[in-house]
Amino acid sequence: MVSFEELGLNMSIVRAIKEIGMNNPFPIQEYCIPLILKGKDVIGQAHTGTGKTAAFSLPLINKIRTKGPIQALIIVPTRELAMQVTTEIKKFSKYMGTRCLAIYGGQSINIQKDELRRGVQIIVATPGRLIDHLKQGTIQLDNVNYVILDEADRMLDMGFIDDIKFILFYVNERRQTCLFSATMPVEIIRLSREYMKDPQQIRLNEAEISLETIDQSYLIVEEREKFKHLCNFIKNREGQQTIVFVATKQRTQRIADDLNKQGFRVITIHGDLSQRQRDYSMHRFKNGSEDILVATDIAARGIDVPAVGNIINYDIPEDPLIYFHRIGRTARAGGSGKAISLVSSSRYEDFSRILKRTELPIKRLNDEIGIEVPTLYVSRNRVNRQRSFEYNSQNRRRFGGTNRGINRGRYHNGRQYNHSQTKRG
Repeated sequence: MVSFEELGLNMSIVRAIKEIGMNNPFPIQEYCIPLILKGKDVIGQAHTGTGKTAAFSLPLINKIRTKGPIQALIIVPTRELAMQVTTEIKKFSKYMGTRCLAIYGGQSINIQKDELRRGVQIIVATPGRLIDHLKQGTIQLDNVNYVILDEADRMLDMGFIDDIKFILFYVNERRQTCLFSATMPVEIIRLSREYMKDPQQIRLNEAEISLETIDQSYLIVEEREKFKHLCNFIKNREGQQTIVFVATKQRTQRIADDLNKQGFRVITIHGDLSQRQRDYSMHRFKNGSEDILVATDIAARGIDVPAVGNIINYDIPEDPLIYFHRIGRTARAGGSGKAISLVSSSRYEDFSRILKRTELPIKRLNDEIGIEVPTLYVSRNRVNRQRSFEYNSQNRRRFGGTNRGINRGRYHNGRQYNHSQTKRG
């Protein structure tokens, strides 16, 4: 095992990271930091919670000048992740004097303009708000030599791929570009080929997507019985903080209200909350004022609360990757945790796909608890969803791409780019 000093980092950075309890690098940091320090383009793939933020931010802080214009740009998919990465960078650069600013929608753009006028060297931004600043001329990327695309697969899922291309168009082509992602779909590989120079690929735990330090289990019950078992699991969680994932914003609030009536201390986070309300919820959850967070998948990434010991999937996601990103909110940075899924018989087909994606055991609790497995069936809604998927897939093939109906613009005459509509982050 190597030390942070042996990786070639400035001793002021090493001093800061040791003060926050980071004594030895995780594998993604050990492999990526020397490559980034050497100026190599890097593609890093590793599970959530394994230290990717430090893997790219520590060498950035080491390389940039502590004075001067914006030199490094980190693009992230969500405002929560923008704030989280910025907080980490500020800790790492405590003795370096580097200034870092989060740029995201939901906060007054005038506040951000005031901070930009004071001078910053690193920008952590969501695509939509960054494009707003580019169009208004309040951010210039002429001096940016380092670009990081964090959680690139998530940005792809959210439809930001054209926004990213628009942004990169304004950055020096001689830049160093690094891409980090939990998964590596074909579209991400295409993006790397177009915008990166001979990237070095660091892929850790690629074959096994789940985390060995998470105790995974599931209980098959009827839908009407799920809340009762949710309460039982929460009562037996040994005082650890818990995140409960649900499918919709409406169910989030209803389940949170029902849990509050049962005497639990609960807070919510979902897409209908304002940025101020989200910040308030996360602050109370992180400091332990509330120890249960009920959330939609907006919280499946970008939440880093080391004290979270339990994840409960109240609703099973259709996409297996969402399941793994959810349970990655526990067992952070080498810790351990539990993930329990309440599987209604109508959603067992979705959960069976999750069972097939992991080589590690996911324990069925029915026999252990003494609950009979209900009759499994495929709902009429599932058949309708499959038909809808097939119809949309045919349309995508017919019209040569997505069916979002958003005109993203295209290149014209060299450097001119018509970006007529952008998605806000």
